[in-house]
Amino acid sequence: MVTEKDFLIPFVGLKDGKHQFEYHITKSFFDLFEYEDYNEADVKVDLVLNKKPTMLELSFNHTGTVNVPCDVSNEDFDLETEGNLNLIIKFGEEFNNDNEELLIIPHGEFQINVSQYIYEMIVLSVPYRRVRPELLDEILDEDDFDFLDFDDEIDIEIEEEDSTEEEQENTNKEIDPRWDKLKQLLTDK
Repeated sequence: MVTEKDFLIPFVGLKDGKHQFEYHITKSFFDLFEYEDYNEADVKVDLVLNKKPTMLELSFNHTGTVNVPCDVSNEDFDLETEGNLNLIIKFGEEFNNDNEELLIIPHGEFQINVSQYIYEMIVLSVPYRRVRPELLDEILDEDDFDFLDFDDEIDIEIEEEDSTEEEQENTNKEIDPRWDKLKQLLTDK
């Protein structure tokens, strides 16, 4: 069973430089957050922590699949997902996470919990509208559009353009003569 302790990184004992961490995210991870949109999950998260004397830089990358229902057919399918997140952690007087890319933690902290950032990165990388790729191919099958005659549409557009040109000529003839006097003022400069 996955717990939040699995995502704690004690950075105090680490030397300055880059450190790599890997996480395998499954459905049980999302159960920690009571997030039930995914039937299954198989996501690999790579985290690079770059420790510097005054701050930490975290670079998250993930690739994998989440099993979700299709919004059109309601059939479950594996949706590929990938994304990244960069986070800078600085030390200050009190905890502050108002900025998405900057986290300020108190000077006495010795570890960071990265589970919330992994959760947000994966959830935000999944599109709001989820449609099976096979269904998209079926919908966009060119043979289904043979009955449409696109030549008529082009003729209509041309006719509409011609009519708008005629309308513009008519409106130009009906312009108030006072506007012509005002236009002359602009050209007299």
